[in-house]
Amino acid sequence: MTATLADPVSEVVAAAQRLLTRRTGAPVTLVDPVDLGGSGQATVLRVRVSENPFQLPRTLVIKQVRDSAGSDAAIDEGGHAAFLREAASYQFATALATDSRPGPDLLAYDLGARLLILSDLGDASPITALLKHSDAASVTNSLMAMAQALGRMHAATVGREADFAALLRRVGQPNSADGISAQIPDALTAVPRMLKSDLGIESVPASLIERVERSGRLFAHGAFRAFSPSDLCPDNIIVNEAGVRFLDYEWGGFRDATLDITYALASFPGCLCHFDLSSDRAQAMIDAWRSEVVGIWPHLADDTVLASKILDAQLIWVWLTTFWFLPNDHTRIAAARAHHLSVPRSDALISRWKVLVEQATRTGDADVAAFALRVVGALETKWDR
Repeated sequence: MTATLADPVSEVVAAAQRLLTRRTGAPVTLVDPVDLGGSGQATVLRVRVSENPFQLPRTLVIKQVRDSAGSDAAIDEGGHAAFLREAASYQFATALATDSRPGPDLLAYDLGARLLILSDLGDASPITALLKHSDAASVTNSLMAMAQALGRMHAATVGREADFAALLRRVGQPNSADGISAQIPDALTAVPRMLKSDLGIESVPASLIERVERSGRLFAHGAFRAFSPSDLCPDNIIVNEAGVRFLDYEWGGFRDATLDITYALASFPGCLCHFDLSSDRAQAMIDAWRSEVVGIWPHLADDTVLASKILDAQLIWVWLTTFWFLPNDHTRIAAARAHHLSVPRSDALISRWKVLVEQATRTGDADVAAFALRVVGALETKWDR
């Protein structure tokens, strides 16, 4: 990371100074901006507080979502909706008890300027680097810490969905669906066509379609609803001295919590990446997560119940990752963020369907296992594996 001096950066810093000056009632000066690599229309900077009249932290993180020159109106509207959802999500998360907050604190915001000012989590390691380069014991510890952090967040937010909905209404986003939930209907109908046209699988059993549809309801309903940042791809997960923290809440909202722990078990299906989990490591993650939530959801103490729930969640994630990455959609593939765990899409899709085979086999669901194995074979044939 290097200090940046470009005019857009200066404009973002100036906007943050004006916001903090209004909030504190005294001039605030921010210096030494460092680009933290925002994606899309977002500019994300770390700045140092030069003048600190009201004991602001020494460093802050600024995030601003800006209009793109010549951008499509629908795309810009989508970016604005995502910003408003993120603002509501950070307000909600910051209201939690300190040890339950999943990420940085929201210190100030300006909805009109699409500007957030967040606490700086300091020196941190991306979990991708830890999983790729650490020794075996450290990798296991990192995975268990991530699962526990998810569980703490879930346990702290159960029953507070009405509070989150009120915050969404306050920022002007009532009844809005998060970015993943809105794609479920299209994925349900498109994937069977993709499997036929791309892989030669003529039909998907009606019973499997029904189960995928039921699994898709975990986003909108589900028995174990809790708050999630939702975009839990590994480059949004960091580890610092305080533990595991989650970043980027543009898709934040309430959904069945098993979707979060299963997202990691399924090798982060929203990204083109892969991490090979042994059955022992996967079980260690499940147990670490369950230890945090079983007090509020005692049904999850039953291994059979939990295994079935994880299979349901894994099924919809594999369905979605196929919807996203099986077609030759070069724009979508190019947009997938690169990191230490990145792999070709062929590797990602094959490994995710294989994980589904393994989970279905462990759960005793022979129909799901047989169909998933069939897809694995077709994918391997398509890519000459």
